[in-house]
Amino acid sequence: PGLPPRTAAPAVPSVTSPVAPTATPRTPSRPTAMPQPAAGASTLTADQIMRFSTQFEAIVRNVSQVVVGKEQPVRQCVTALVAGGHILLEDYPGTGKTQLARGLARSIDTSFKRIQFTPDLLPSDIVGMTVYNQRSGEFELRRGPVHTNILLADEINRATPRTQSGLLECMEEKTVTENGITYALDKPFLVIATQNP
Repeated sequence: PGLPPRTAAPAVPSVTSPVAPTATPRTPSRPTAMPQPAAGASTLTADQIMRFSTQFEAIVRNVSQVVVGKEQPVRQCVTALVAGGHILLEDYPGTGKTQLARGLARSIDTSFKRIQFTPDLLPSDIVGMTVYNQRSGEFELRRGPVHTNILLADEINRATPRTQSGLLECMEEKTVTENGITYALDKPFLVIATQNP
């Protein structure tokens, strides 16, 4: 009873601009040569690629025997190892993140260490510190757990930014600097950081 009558929406005029298509002359396509590697760069043979693929899959299979049902994170960790990078795994507690890191280290026969990150952890707890040796009368480096091949940084989000920054030089430059002296880390070096969602 009191509704206004429906009216049609006003027509919107369409605007077209008379643009003539531009004709561009086409040149016949020629086969392009494959880019050549830079001077001094090495190329991989099919045999080397096949051997790499076989070894990669063997590592993935071996770690997957320890951590069942987590093939994608296993592949990501092996890829990070090969690429010289690092990885952050986000998952719930008790889902095999530590076993994955330990299994990867055992699969390639390298050292493994684990750090449980807590709010009171200090950077020196990670990289180590210089202490005075009374017997020799000299300062010596007490190596921290970062001096390993595969480092599991468990629950990294619980630590302070200052402590997390203690890993930055290690992760980027693969070195540790203590009292002006730079120490090279072992190769390969991979940090597998974990955090809970």
